[in-house]
Amino acid sequence: MELAYGRGKISFVDEDGRLQLLAPEEETIARPLSDAELGALIDDPFDSQPLEDIISPNESVLIVVSDATRATASGQVVNLLVRRLVQLGVAPHDLRVIFATGIHRPVTPAEKRELLTPFVLQRIRTLDHNANDAAQHVELGTTEHGTPVELTRALTEHDHVILTGAINFHYFAGFTGGRKSICPGLASARTVAATHLRAFDFETGGRREGVGAGRLDGNAVHEECERIAAEVAPSFLINTWTNERGEAVRLYAGDWRSAHRLACAEYADAHTVRIEEKRPLVVASCGGWPHDINLIQAHKTLDMATHACAEGGTIVLVAECADGTGRADFLDWFDAADSHALAARLRESYAVNGQTAWALLTKAERFDVRLVSKLDDADVRRMRMTPARTVEDALAGIGGDARGYLMPHGARFMPVVA
Repeated sequence: MELAYGRGKISFVDEDGRLQLLAPEEETIARPLSDAELGALIDDPFDSQPLEDIISPNESVLIVVSDATRATASGQVVNLLVRRLVQLGVAPHDLRVIFATGIHRPVTPAEKRELLTPFVLQRIRTLDHNANDAAQHVELGTTEHGTPVELTRALTEHDHVILTGAINFHYFAGFTGGRKSICPGLASARTVAATHLRAFDFETGGRREGVGAGRLDGNAVHEECERIAAEVAPSFLINTWTNERGEAVRLYAGDWRSAHRLACAEYADAHTVRIEEKRPLVVASCGGWPHDINLIQAHKTLDMATHACAEGGTIVLVAECADGTGRADFLDWFDAADSHALAARLRESYAVNGQTAWALLTKAERFDVRLVSKLDDADVRRMRMTPARTVEDALAGIGGDARGYLMPHGARFMPVVA
């Protein structure tokens, strides 16, 4: 069997045939849409006027694009969008692309070429978001929950904001795409922390009720991010589904809220995999780059694997992590004695990546997590996981009669016990 690993593959042999594939094969290799097909979908928006009725000549437009940790088919989508906007009379010097990095690292020049294509990059000015640079942000008040609304100034300096991105499950925001392009994508570090904090129940030291993968209604994180995005009132949204090669296989265009909700509902229907039972062994690949670019991103696949693994079972997580853990200070959180001590630390001084560390540590305590990666062995052990360099090494010592599941496409499919 071959599993995606970074930009390459890693292979192993399932001699006993004990792993059942959890991924509808016809969906994972879905045919990519052509430029003509994508253009037709953009011209038929959901719950919105078409672009030609929204954008007037000589107006300015800010296009929001996901960073290198997401596979969104942005190169194809933004290329089509830029051409369309120029046809509508928007001058190239009135067009900007901004990368919704949130609190992630900046997008590199090479990544910009890949995300936008050289054609767009050579013609359209790009902007970089820095969540820690107060001079970049405007203050737009607070939400009813006291969350400060601090967003990048560029969102207020253009006549129109168009969101792009992709739909996938998200372990506490419910789904990616939509409002996440604004918050956390273009929010200050203070705003990001305040919205992510709503995933945490400080009374119990655990996840807040209603927060989880595939959930929007009653999800406090999603609702707060949507409230903040509404302050910008984006003019249009284009969100995609992508296949395992990162190509667009579905496109949803239209109103930034309702088109996103439709895309999420249909994504959940197509990407929920029903299983009869949880099993003691799960082998899960993140699906390669960019999903395993770092451990913080790879954790999303680990979270999805827990939906299929029996309590106390073994999860083999295949994630290259070429960019390391994703944050220089991430490992510091694992100085805590256990997840309860880490939760207590979060109560005293909340931090976004501290919550990710807590979520990872709770899983490492519940399951035997074996990580196939390029991370330093000592760092992996510090996070309470077992390091390995091959899947065979990770499977060593597991009884041959242990039946399990194979999840080759990371967080794209959610197992649910029927």
